[in-house]
Amino acid sequence: MGENALTSVLKIGLYFGGRDGGGFGETYFRAGPASDCGTQGGQPVTYVDKVLTCRDCGREFVFTAGEQEFYAQRGLMNEPRRCYDCRQARRQGDGARPVRELHDVVCSNCGKPAQVPFIPTGSRPVYCADCFQTVRR
Repeated sequence: MGENALTSVLKIGLYFGGRDGGGFGETYFRAGPASDCGTQGGQPVTYVDKVLTCRDCGREFVFTAGEQEFYAQRGLMNEPRRCYDCRQARRQGDGARPVRELHDVVCSNCGKPAQVPFIPTGSRPVYCADCFQTVRR
């Protein structure tokens, strides 16, 4: 990793869990030029890599300076709580979210059987998908 006048690098040995499963290794804490990092309250902000612990698997992972800048640009106030692998698994929907329960009903308009994701109370009409689109317009 080359250094130039704009970037200072502090190299330290540190245990961290990255995308490859973690282990002992070296990580770089980068402090870029203030003009590249943005401002907060009129003052230049410099981001530094942080080591965080995943709330799902307990491994440590690095929240890089670039990721912090990305979060700040998008107005995201909270740091990530899950490592890359756990975030990906959660997005894939590997059973973490409950399956939607469907209830059998008879359409109030055409009389065809249909399924809806709520328990009908009987106080309002319930439509099949086709009739719902027609009534909705």
